[in-house]
Amino acid sequence: MGTPLERREREKQELRVKILDAARALFVKHGYESVTMRKIAERIEYSPTAIYLHFKDKETLIGELCRHDFRAFGERFLELTKVADPIERLKKAGWAYLDFAVEHPQQYQLMFMTPPLPGTEPRSGESEDPAQNTYLFLRATVAQAVAEGRLKPGLKDIDLIAQTIWATTHGVVSLEIAKCDVGWVAWRPLRRRMQALMDMVLSQLARQPAHQKRRGK
Repeated sequence: MGTPLERREREKQELRVKILDAARALFVKHGYESVTMRKIAERIEYSPTAIYLHFKDKETLIGELCRHDFRAFGERFLELTKVADPIERLKKAGWAYLDFAVEHPQQYQLMFMTPPLPGTEPRSGESEDPAQNTYLFLRATVAQAVAEGRLKPGLKDIDLIAQTIWATTHGVVSLEIAKCDVGWVAWRPLRRRMQALMDMVLSQLARQPAHQKRRGK
């Protein structure tokens, strides 16, 4: 059970997580401007004073919330840096991206489906930290693929390629989360749609291996 000091610290961290979870749900549902610290406190049945003991204002809270979620998101990709082949790493990253969004739709909506919020601008060094800025992981993977000649001739703009991959992946994920056109579209299963996307995108980007070219002649 731990010492009284350890229990107090654990309870403090548990309350902090409860505050962040409540704030996230309210921001996603009602928008940043409509949510007050009092409403967050009401949701978890605490006094506003308890919220202010952890966060001095709403801007500080949303900043910490976004950093917390981006760190959790970034952890999904740090393990993939061990995958040596950049094309295979892109495939695995696509599934990691999808899994995070499906498992944590509120986090994903707040991170990538709402306008930038006050307090979420990068602090010193954060934009260069792969644990916080997962775009660095994607860009480095694309840069390796270009450097190793794994992409088709003419594909040299690393940022354009990385941003196109991100945009198409986000499209599949955001449509699933938003449940667009319910009743109007006979949607194929999500993972089939994601597999089809990766097959089509990578077939347009990746250079065909030499042994496959010979077999096709």
